[in-house]
Amino acid sequence: MTPDDEPLNLGLLLFIPYRHLESAVLAELKAHGHDLPLNQARVFQRINPEGSRLSELAQASQLSKQTVGSIVDQLEAAGYVRRVPDPDDARARLVTVTAKGESLVEIGIPVIREIEAAWETALGRARMLELKETLAALRAVTDPYG
Repeated sequence: MTPDDEPLNLGLLLFIPYRHLESAVLAELKAHGHDLPLNQARVFQRINPEGSRLSELAQASQLSKQTVGSIVDQLEAAGYVRRVPDPDDARARLVTVTAKGESLVEIGIPVIREIEAAWETALGRARMLELKETLAALRAVTDPYG
């Protein structure tokens, strides 16, 4: 068996549908005038609803704090996020999503729902439910941020 004959590993099988969904959301955002680069989108999506510290975003994004700081600067300049004082630590600041940033989420949600509906059509309701349950169970043992 040659490497070309080997089945795709599970990591790639998980990533390929995610990449499709991510690309569709970014395309829809662009169609609405939000040209969000992938690196900004990946940091943006990791911001907790109550706000996140740069160190938390860096860890969740698997990027350096300096890189995330630069990306947050770009997101802030575009009006998608702001830095506010952390109510639990006067020395720290939280990155929070602005109303303009919330509009990104509102634009993306219908795209995600449409893609998930297409996947359910392809797989059937029972298999789609089983897939979601399986991935949720896998998340419980793989996601330190969840």
